Amino acid sequence: MSWGFLCDLLSGVNKYSTGIGRIWVAVVFIFRLLVYIAVAEKIWKHEHDEFECNIKQPGCENVCFDHFFPISHIRLWALQLIMVSTPSLLVVFHVAYRENREKRRNQKLYKSPGQIDGGLLCTYLISLVLKTGFEIAFLFLFYKLYDGFKVPRLVKCDIRPCPNTVDCYISKPTEKMIFLYFLAATSCLCIVLNVSELSYLIFKYSIKCYLKRYVKKRQGSKKNRNKLIFFLSPRSRPPFGLLLTPSLPQPFPTFIVLCAPV
Repeated sequence: MSWGFLCDLLSGVNKYSTGIGRIWVAVVFIFRLLVYIAVAEKIWKHEHDEFECNIKQPGCENVCFDHFFPISHIRLWALQLIMVSTPSLLVVFHVAYRENREKRRNQKLYKSPGQIDGGLLCTYLISLVLKTGFEIAFLFLFYKLYDGFKVPRLVKCDIRPCPNTVDCYISKPTEKMIFLYFLAATSCLCIVLNVSELSYLIFKYSIKCYLKRYVKKRQGSKKNRNKLIFFLSPRSRPPFGLLLTPSLPQPFPTFIVLCAPV
């Protein structure tokens, strides 16, 4: 299987990621993709041929193998890698859309097309939620299909066309179980990284929005305080003038009337 496209995708996402996002890319690329290509594929390569039962009844071994391994570990692992990496395409497509929009209008519309803000922030958050959801779903699937990440040495099968209960042996069970635990550990690490990045971005931009509103509010109230209106009669000079100053910021603007001797 060629993984060139996935490598290019991860490299492209790395340019538009936060610090935590770059750690996630490194974990997926080194501890999952390279381990899969270099080691895991070879361990499960001939798993069907190496599955043996103590009877040579035609069809018995095939039926038992299908019962205990409805989906191959290695194929499910490959599908998981593809699914958790695909949501990152949303970010790449959104950045490409921004760049294309600037080219069509022939003007600078964004500080940087790859800067995480506005619509791109929403796209980035959605991709994080999808990646986390896929990770959890596949972990649950592995756990349910393979009895809690265990690979037994011996399984007993009594499914037809087997004439009776037969013993079937799985090749390299310890090695396979170690890699399944490694798969679960790296998936959990990726979930932690995704949740951390999601929390970091939400917290960061919530503080940023709050500070913007606070500064605008302070500037507006400062301008209002500096405006003093002094009313005098055009014909005669009354003994008192009226100073109207706005009160402190409230839902509706109110004014305090001050009497000052002229």
